[in-house]
Amino acid sequence: MSDEVQGPEREHEQEPESGTGMLHVFGRQLKLFRERAGLDRSEFGALAGYSASTIASFEQGRRIPPPKFIERADEVLGAGGVLSAGKEEVGRAQYPAFFRDAAKLEGEAVEIQVFATQAVPGLLQTEEYAQAVFAMWRPLLEEEAIAQGVAARLARQEIFVRRPTPHFSFVIDEAVLLRPLGGDAVWRGQSEHLLLLGEKRNVEIQVMPHSQEEHAGLAGPFTLMEVKDGRRIAYTEVQGDSHVHTEREKVRELERTYGTLRAQALTPAESLALIEKLLGER
Repeated sequence: MSDEVQGPEREHEQEPESGTGMLHVFGRQLKLFRERAGLDRSEFGALAGYSASTIASFEQGRRIPPPKFIERADEVLGAGGVLSAGKEEVGRAQYPAFFRDAAKLEGEAVEIQVFATQAVPGLLQTEEYAQAVFAMWRPLLEEEAIAQGVAARLARQEIFVRRPTPHFSFVIDEAVLLRPLGGDAVWRGQSEHLLLLGEKRNVEIQVMPHSQEEHAGLAGPFTLMEVKDGRRIAYTEVQGDSHVHTEREKVRELERTYGTLRAQALTPAESLALIEKLLGER
C-alpha cells in the first residue's frame, strides 16, 4: 500500500466520489425519516447541529455525512438503528473508489507494513500535513473535497486505538523526512508526531538512509497486511492505478522485499535518533 501519496495515502490524490450508490441510498433513507418525523430541513438541521443546506447535501448524496451526524440523526428521527446500521458503508464512501477495498482490509488488519517513498504514510500524517498534501494535488481539488480527504485520513488513524491493537511497521525513505511539505511549521509538527508514534510499543518506524548503497525498494512503495483470518494481502499503486493482491506468489515476493528493506534500513532506535537530529538542525 503506497501509504503516503499513494495507496492508502492517496485518498488525497483523487477527489472522493460523493455520488456513490451507497450515499444516495442513505440520503433517501434520511429524507424519508425526516419527512416521517414532520420536520423540514431547517428544523431537523437545528436539532442535529447542521445547516439546512448541509442536510440537503446529505439527502442528495452530494456530501458524506460524518459518523456523529448519522448517530444523532438516528436518535432525533427515531430511526431505530436503521441509519446507524449504514454508518460503516457510508464511511467507506469517503475514500476514492480505487482505495475502498484496501480501506476495508486495513480496518480489519492485525499487522500492517508500509514502505513509503514520496510522503509520510497516511496513517502517520498530522492533520496539517494531510491538508498540505491534498492542497498540492493536481488537478486541484475543491475545498470540500480537501476537507473530506483530510477527514478520511484522520478517521483511518483511529486504528491506533483499536483493541486489540495491530502491529505497525514503516520503512520510510530519508528523502521523505527532508521534504518540507506545507512549510517549516508543518514539517516540524509532522516530524515531532513521528517521534511520538515511534515510541509506541506496537509501532516501528525505520528510515532508509541516503547513505545506503543497496536499496531493495526501487520498484516503488507498497503495503502488506495480515487480516484476522490469517490471510496476507498486498496493496500497490502507481498514479491512481491500484491493485489489491491476494495471490500468494505476489504477496510472498513483496514480503521478501520488505524483509530486505527492513534489514537495509536504520534500526527503529537509529531512525528516531535521525529524526531528532534533523529537527535540531532546522
